[in-house]
Amino acid sequence: MIKAAIVILAGADGHDNLGRMSNGLEAARGFAENDGDELELIFDGASTRWILELEDEDSDHHELYQAVRQDTSAWGHCSGAFGVEDAVSDAGVEFADESNGHPSLRALVEDGYEIITF
Repeated sequence: MIKAAIVILAGADGHDNLGRMSNGLEAARGFAENDGDELELIFDGASTRWILELEDEDSDHHELYQAVRQDTSAWGHCSGAFGVEDAVSDAGVEFADESNGHPSLRALVEDGYEIITF
């Protein structure tokens, strides 16, 4: 069994960030589609703004996002800092906030997760 935590850091502006977000979702789907793997997909910092677009059914990446949606969380502090906390909450995305509004990467490593960032 593989345990992977994919952290998307890419902001929601610019072609390069779009590529990082898309590649992060593709990598996450690879783990999500393998029944033996465990996945945590975490949107951090400015990437929390992607959730608004990805939840939109007209988004080019909506279907890909839906394939990993159940494994998705967002950093609570960052969602607030980037003005999307209410929208992320309304979308039903869980907030990862074990450590002052942030997920505990240490806890994930301790649990055997490999951390992969995009």
